[in-house]
This record gives sequence, structure tokens and C-alpha cells, in this order.
Amino acid sequence: MTGELTADIRIPPAQLAAGILLDIKAITISPDNPFTFTSGRLSPVYVDCRRIISFPRARTLLMQMGKDLLYNKVGAEAFDVVAGGETAGIPFAAWISELLGLPMLYVRKQPKGFGKNARIEGTFKENARVLLVEDLATDGGSKLNFIQAIRDAGGIVEHCFVVFHYGNFPESITNLKEQGVSLHGLCTWWDVLEAAKERAYTDAELETIKYFLNDPDAWAEKQKSS
Repeated sequence: MTGELTADIRIPPAQLAAGILLDIKAITISPDNPFTFTSGRLSPVYVDCRRIISFPRARTLLMQMGKDLLYNKVGAEAFDVVAGGETAGIPFAAWISELLGLPMLYVRKQPKGFGKNARIEGTFKENARVLLVEDLATDGGSKLNFIQAIRDAGGIVEHCFVVFHYGNFPESITNLKEQGVSLHGLCTWWDVLEAAKERAYTDAELETIKYFLNDPDAWAEKQKSS
């Protein structure tokens, strides 16, 4: 026994990642007591990838899976530096940069406002190939802000890695693609549904989630009227 973590190769990687997130409650499914987002939108599901930082074995396996995904999709020599988006992306960028053997930096949402007024902490050479790392992607909007900051500083950004990609906002792919950036995520809500079938969720709960994912606005309106 070496103590090294290994994935069950019988389970598709995306479904395995989704199962890990469910098990550590980084993903919560609660159709009867929906969550209210800051926008006011209701949702029967909630994602909190920040919880991963408190589960070292789970995060080690997830980051190993992230490294493998990037190697398989992009290649082992595709990047020169890894950048984390403030704030949730920073720890994941640190772990990914360690696994890839690359330097790291992080990107602020806004200039610091004093001192050098920097948006980027760390350093890289002109035309360095930068991998942007975030915790999750919904519509991809926040990623564009970070990408532009890196490009303004002289970096090349063509790839973004996230632990979780909602997968029900088509613009998350198209918005980034229009900027020449490919999005790579370990899993989506559809993978969560598959993983949830192996756990203690009823068919009725899973159907509710499908309804929400296919038409979140209609689902929210139904909740308000019930």
C-alpha cells in the first residue's frame, strides 16, 4: 500500500468528479427548500467549490483529474504559467500549477487601487501562454474580465480550466470561443445527475433538477406561484 490516491477507472471521469463534489457537499440538491441567489433567482441546486479546500484527499484526486484532462485535451507543454482568478480560483491555480510544474500568478477583479495599482500579482514574460483557472463557470462572463487583464499585460490566453461547468448556459462556451478561449471543466450538472442516481436521491428529485436545468426561469416562476 503506497497511500497514493487513484480513481476508479470503471466510472467515467466526469461522473467520478461529480460524485466527489456531491459526497463533500460542494454540490447540494434541495428541491423542497430552494436556494435564493444574490440575483434573486431561485434554484434547487447550489455549487460551492470553496468547500473543496477543506477536503485534502478529495481535492488531491480532483486536481490530479484536472491535470490529466489538460494533458489529454491540450498537451503537456501547452502552458508557461498558471493564473488564478480572484478569489475562488486562487487555491485551484496553486494546486494545478504545482502539478504542472509551472509558476503561478493571480488576477484581481479590479486594480488594487494603491501602490502599483496592479491587477496581476506575480510575473511572466511577454507572450507567455497563460492557463486561467477558476472554480466554476456559469455564463463565462467573469472569465472575460480576467482574460482581458492578462492579455493587456502581454500574456496569451487560449484555455481556461474550471472544476465545475454548469453546462446549461450555451453562452459559457460561445462567449469564450468568440475570444479564442477553450473551456475545460471536470464535470457539469448533467454529470451530477448521473452520479446522483447512485446516491440517495429519488426519481422525483432528479426529475425536478432536470426541469430546472432545461428551463431555470420557468422552474423559478413555478416555485413563486406555488
